[in-house]
Amino acid sequence: MKYGWHLTAFAILLTLANGIFFVATMDRSSGTTSTDKSVTRVAEPEDVIDQELMMALAQAKNFHHKAKVYMTDGNVAEAIAAVRQILSLKFPANAPEADDVRNDARALLAKLLISQNQLEEAMRTVNEGIAASPRESFFVANLYTVQGEIHEARAAQLDADPAQKSKAVEERRSAITSYDKSIKINETIQKALVKKPSPPPPPGATK
Repeated sequence: MKYGWHLTAFAILLTLANGIFFVATMDRSSGTTSTDKSVTRVAEPEDVIDQELMMALAQAKNFHHKAKVYMTDGNVAEAIAAVRQILSLKFPANAPEADDVRNDARALLAKLLISQNQLEEAMRTVNEGIAASPRESFFVANLYTVQGEIHEARAAQLDADPAQKSKAVEERRSAITSYDKSIKINETIQKALVKKPSPPPPPGATK
């Protein structure tokens, strides 16, 4: 089972957050960054929030790296423990990045649990993320994808018992429903990106 793309998605998120943090901490009067430690500049509340966010993102990245190393060594139990640490990290209130990081971690955690045949725990993990998400995103769509994989794994288990054939069929239908939900969310996001207006040209730019 491959997990690398989860880490790639998280790396993209962290890179974007780094860029946001750099812009947010630009001094509004001089155009310098907050690291210049100007004695005439009073620290603003958003600077503290941004630093808190970046610290949480950095910690999440570290736990992802640990999980990757453990997965490479085949130590799934320790990989699961490392991913669970991400879910306990403290983020600033109302930070959308927190939802994305946690949902990315839940998706990876659920896939690890599937590999250990812990299907009910995997489903609970995914459903918690879906229920707690205040908005649709790529990461929520991915939770539905993993939900579909769990339904498929359940169906495979039921296939071993001829008496459970009807339940296996139901699980496969549920898998299709989950995949369709994931597809719909991603299509909605793609359409919104296409419709997003271009930023206005800077003053003095040639039209």
